[in-house]
Amino acid sequence: MKKIALIGMGNMASAMLKGIETIFSKEEIIFSRKDAKKREQFSKENHIEGAEDNVSCAKAAKYLILAVKPQFFPTVLEEIKPAVREEQVVISVAAGVDREMIKSGLGGKGRVVRAMPNTPALLGEGMTGICYQEEEFSSEEIQTIEAIFSSFGRVKKVEEHLMNTVICVSGSAPAYVYLFIEALADSGVKYGLSREMAYEMAAQTVLGAAKMVLETKEHPGVLKDRVCSPGGTTIAGVAACEEYGLRNAVLKATDACYQKAEQLGGKKK
Repeated sequence: MKKIALIGMGNMASAMLKGIETIFSKEEIIFSRKDAKKREQFSKENHIEGAEDNVSCAKAAKYLILAVKPQFFPTVLEEIKPAVREEQVVISVAAGVDREMIKSGLGGKGRVVRAMPNTPALLGEGMTGICYQEEEFSSEEIQTIEAIFSSFGRVKKVEEHLMNTVICVSGSAPAYVYLFIEALADSGVKYGLSREMAYEMAAQTVLGAAKMVLETKEHPGVLKDRVCSPGGTTIAGVAACEEYGLRNAVLKATDACYQKAEQLGGKKK
């Protein structure tokens, strides 16, 4: 029997796989993908077995990761329900779909972990929020669950009612950061930098600033103040950010993200 199975092999599952391969051998991994041609190509390129269908994939391993889009969840759960066993650990990475919905869809079988990783997992720099009921799992299973997600970045356990908030702050947030990097680079190009140089400078600046927050443990406001000399260029730029609503734009973006996650979970119309 395989150790871990992934149903779905899109961008998120592919990113996670890079880390998963550091704790499980390729021979211990199996996946399924609806498109047979893409499945065969991925299997050949990555030397990982592709299951012919979701049911055979679900039967093949103890740890089962459901990496399908939320709108396809009811169909997939109904499909694999006969194959899921009580001793399996079912891990969902779908936005908005809570543990109770998954358990219900599987007829009460399996023990469910809900997780929200993000695509920087591809480079081992992911951020994942997870939730599960500890009493449902052995210490060895908990270690394996934590190892899976820490294999491609940082992981934090949160209460389930905060999982949609995790989507706002980390799951969907790389897209907002990419917008910011693109805008910074555009400003560099506007004033004469090459596009390549502008992207490199903007991206490295974001990376460095993020590391400052993580490693110094200083409040972001304190770090910001240290860059702002009295009457200088930086405080002029910060004033413009405030005037044109940078903070408000981010808050509105995360509001929209949260509301969409709630809708996907059937909590709001």
